[in-house]
Amino acid sequence: MADTGSPLIRVQGVNKTFLLGDEPVHAVNNIGLIVNRGDYLSVMGPSGSGKSTLLNMLGLLDVPDNGEYWLAGANTVPMDEEQRAVYRREQIGFVFQSYHLVPRLTAAENMELPLMLAGISPAERRRRLAPIIDRLGLGSRAGHLPNQLSGGQRQRVAIGRALIMKPNLLLADEPTGNLDTQSGAEVVQLLEELNRDGITLVVVTHDADLGARARRHIRMVDGLIVQDQMKTPAEILQSGDAQ
Repeated sequence: MADTGSPLIRVQGVNKTFLLGDEPVHAVNNIGLIVNRGDYLSVMGPSGSGKSTLLNMLGLLDVPDNGEYWLAGANTVPMDEEQRAVYRREQIGFVFQSYHLVPRLTAAENMELPLMLAGISPAERRRRLAPIIDRLGLGSRAGHLPNQLSGGQRQRVAIGRALIMKPNLLLADEPTGNLDTQSGAEVVQLLEELNRDGITLVVVTHDADLGARARRHIRMVDGLIVQDQMKTPAEILQSGDAQ
């Protein structure tokens, strides 16, 4: 279990501007944000509010125009593309709405893909993979291709792939968006279990019910954080999410 309570993420004065035709669009506007280890944070807001841009920067998929982004003690902004790729692989797991599984690989092979890319030996890959398959309840489906799995099972495979490198930070982008109600609830329960184990969880969503489950809620409008609210201890107890 990761240490909790100390900053994992520190964002200072971050901006990102895109050109839409000849017009500049301030997708992220002078953002400042601190996220402690073990936090459970939801990011909400209307389309075009900057949620996805912020998520991409937190995930080292995009670089701000200026400002600082410190992740696990390192300022990531000066890193080159190769350094960011290595640091992203070591620090961050991603769960996307559309799963992004490789169609020709089995569930198990999709989950161990980050280990293969990192040059981990087959024996060590098997050692790490076995408990994840067991925890996700995918033992009978590990040899199946993605098109042989349900949506909920595919999202579990995606979560397994995100966990295999033991990241500090898990970024979930509309993780229940393509799932039915029961499968979505199971995925949310799994993500929250992982958070209780110490993983820092950031969820970007349009789903108000999902966003309300987090202990901390951020709302973005026009590239700005307009609300940053923590649940009270009483609200955490009422939601059954006491740590």
